Amino acid sequence: MKFGKVDHPEKIDFKFPEVPASTFQFLSQLPKSESPASLYLGATGWSMREWHGTVYPKSCKSSDYLKFYSDQFNTIEFNTTHYRIPTPATVEKWYQNAADDFKFCPKLPQTVSHRNDLGITSGQLDQFIDAMLGFKEKMGCCFMQLPPYFGPDRSDLLNKFMDQWPTDGISLAIEFRHPDWFKTVSGKAIFGDMRKKGIGAVITDVSGRRDVLHLELTAAFTMIRFVGNGLISSDISRMNAWVTLLADWKTKGLNELYFFPHQPDNLLAPEATVAIAKAFNAKSFQYRYPNLTLHNSGEQMNLF
Repeated sequence: MKFGKVDHPEKIDFKFPEVPASTFQFLSQLPKSESPASLYLGATGWSMREWHGTVYPKSCKSSDYLKFYSDQFNTIEFNTTHYRIPTPATVEKWYQNAADDFKFCPKLPQTVSHRNDLGITSGQLDQFIDAMLGFKEKMGCCFMQLPPYFGPDRSDLLNKFMDQWPTDGISLAIEFRHPDWFKTVSGKAIFGDMRKKGIGAVITDVSGRRDVLHLELTAAFTMIRFVGNGLISSDISRMNAWVTLLADWKTKGLNELYFFPHQPDNLLAPEATVAIAKAFNAKSFQYRYPNLTLHNSGEQMNLF
């Protein structure tokens, strides 16, 4: 992930900003549940030959990657759908190959997120939603990554888009990159619109753009895109800070959490997931984190 990348992350102040009052107000209105919050942790792709011998057996064929991936992780930030809308047959194949408790989190196609009409008049939005319904109970949360040039001056279009999104069956979270969404009154107003419509706000934690760490909660679920720097010490302390914050939000009513620990080239995503999963479990979240046993040897990896 090149967005927000820096050459010297050790020089970055990674301290969280203050949680907005609007988030606390929203949390106070959520119904409290006795059931544990649903926690989903995963990487950003499964096509990783480098994971042979850890996530995958050494002799694993690429056609079996999803099966073994979903045995270790229970979700995926699914970027494949950003480049093309899959056919029903492809969706069905993915559905059949994934574990029963797995959730797909597809990224909206660029023919939606990067079009002047956000795919409304072209029919691409409806086509994408119809395709995603094929994931059935394995459908997690879709997310739309708006381009950097899409600013608050297009709020009317974005509200029209959100009104077109189905009110049940598929959750949606939106990631903003234009800085004016976070520093202008007109930009911040979008988060109130999203709360009214039940649309989530992606929260991104990346070194070079601390403004996108907005901590606005706009739905009873949230999606965190955490961008690490090779599991250096600040990655670990940042993930621990997230666990503390989200455990507090859980007690206040957050009921569904998607957390994607990015690492350079996706290589250390399994190790990052193990690290944060253990921290989550210590805070009474329930998650079956990866068991990175070296396949065919039985040797357990020492991560930290």
